[in-house]
Amino acid sequence: MSDHQQTPTDETTARADGGCATTADVDLSQPTESGSWYRQLLVVAETEYRLAVRGRWAVALTAIFAAFALGLTTFSGSSVSPEGFERTVASLAVLAVYLVPLVALAFSYDAIVGREESGWLQTLFALPVDRSWLVIGTALGRAVVLASATIIGFGIAGGFLILEYGLSGFDAYVTFLLATVGLGLIFLAIGVLISTVVHEKTHALGIALLIWAWFVLVHDLLGLGLVAAFGLSDTAVSAMLLANPTGIFRALVLGTLGAASDAGFATVLAEAGLSTGLLLGAVLLWISLPLALAALAIRRRRL
Repeated sequence: MSDHQQTPTDETTARADGGCATTADVDLSQPTESGSWYRQLLVVAETEYRLAVRGRWAVALTAIFAAFALGLTTFSGSSVSPEGFERTVASLAVLAVYLVPLVALAFSYDAIVGREESGWLQTLFALPVDRSWLVIGTALGRAVVLASATIIGFGIAGGFLILEYGLSGFDAYVTFLLATVGLGLIFLAIGVLISTVVHEKTHALGIALLIWAWFVLVHDLLGLGLVAAFGLSDTAVSAMLLANPTGIFRALVLGTLGAASDAGFATVLAEAGLSTGLLLGAVLLWISLPLALAALAIRRRRL
């Protein structure tokens, strides 16, 4: 490796031996200096982002979100009225609860274990970079791809809704869009954690599917049943809602739609009485905690 200094934005640069060095080769292997952890984090994230774009993940994710969202808005059959707009957004929220976590887990379950099976992780571990920044940078790069795809995909559907219903529901749709991004980032962080603690992609995929089934299919049904059967206290209802990322998402979105929200969940939400600030704090905790655990787990990982 040449000692010649390279700019961190170069995608490929010539080496002294006539070869070609990637950004990861150039920047991550330089001696540690003040603030270098920040630079290393950004280089890992940029590399992961470029790999995802080259692998068509960005296009595929955007197409999936846009196709489902446009299909639902086109065939929803809602009337051109504020109530029709709210019902359409509520339907999109239901779609997002099922689709976004599944896509986020599919995009992230092999983030680390897949690199190990391909041999790329061994190369990264040989570089003078803290392993924690490798896993966080990987998550950051994929998060940019997922967030961009979510905003563009569901944003296209939002544009059609604004053309049909006007700007009266713009704020509600922006809330839905940002909450959807948060939901995706939560499950992406969970997927990265899964990928960090397992050593086979098949195991990671199986665990990811179980996680999706628990949070999307089982948890809410179980919670609603417990509320109906035992009349849980407000504190218990709040804890139950905050223990599920999809519950937090629904609280953020459906809380802005009033009558258009699901009746059963609206009852639970009313009993919980959670503030927007608390819900946003829960979103940040759900994103940061899995990543923190993954950053710790990667230090103990043996190849």
